[in-house]
Amino acid sequence: MKGKNLRYLNEPADKPAPVTRTGFLLLEHFSLPAFTQALDTIVTANLLRPGLFASRTFGLNDGEVISDLGLVIRPDARFDASAIQQLDLLVVCGGYRTELKAADEFIHLLRTAAERGVTLAGLWNGAWFLGSAGLLDGYRCAIHPEHRPALAEISKAAHVTSEPYVIDRDRLTASSPAGAFHMALDWIKGLHDKALVEGIEDILAFEESRYRRIKPAENICVSAPLREVVKLMDANLEEPLELEQLAVYAGRSRRQLERLFKEQLGTTPQRYYLELRITEARRLLQHTELSQVDVLVACGFVSPSHFSKCYSSYFGYRPSKETRLVK
Repeated sequence: MKGKNLRYLNEPADKPAPVTRTGFLLLEHFSLPAFTQALDTIVTANLLRPGLFASRTFGLNDGEVISDLGLVIRPDARFDASAIQQLDLLVVCGGYRTELKAADEFIHLLRTAAERGVTLAGLWNGAWFLGSAGLLDGYRCAIHPEHRPALAEISKAAHVTSEPYVIDRDRLTASSPAGAFHMALDWIKGLHDKALVEGIEDILAFEESRYRRIKPAENICVSAPLREVVKLMDANLEEPLELEQLAVYAGRSRRQLERLFKEQLGTTPQRYYLELRITEARRLLQHTELSQVDVLVACGFVSPSHFSKCYSSYFGYRPSKETRLVK
């Protein structure tokens, strides 16, 4: 690894790259995994080419912020007008339990950042706050499926997608931790070069998406509502959505959705979702060095025994017997 990545460290001395100043605004109950995936990408870029990025954390108030995992973090500073002047990118970090409520002062600060040319990003439901400030009008964006209807309601001029992440000009949004990772990677590639991104991937070995060779939504001939549901399933393997949620997002009843799956795919929604997750689990076991526990968590299984039972039922042998293909 050391020899492989040495080439990324040699930035020409006569062409120093400008420092890109990033700020992470941590809202109460923000998604710690989404935040760390994005931050880790930036920190790793600095390991390969020192000084490319400077990063700080902010809170809406003085004091500590509690993450979705219950861990307490004390941000570097309070988010205010003076902070905006020192930023090139502002990332609004939301989470599953982050309340969809924005004070007037917060909205004003977001609009001020946009007026000053700061690139704006939202993680998990962070896009909702950008939409509340009217900063997603005419933009494509991503948000966790649980909050898609809320964003579509408050920002009718935004194009709310079911993608794991979207980069549309100076707006970056991600709906999940994996989406946050790839959002940050693509953003860095736009600023620098592909070689740096490859170096980051080598170090972090974030294989969940790199080895997903099949895109179900692109390889099945189904109606538009069903294709949308399949895309949602594929984008939410780590935290599977309930059938009722999928039906709401597709604008269908549960019974209608079950009939669509039966008629067009010859199976039930539950079975199809399980096959997506268990097939992805097999890819991860074969093509990565992730532990079995990491794999089952990444694919939305609640326990090793449940994972082993499903795996054995689908493939005929336990996950511990899977052949590892990584070199």
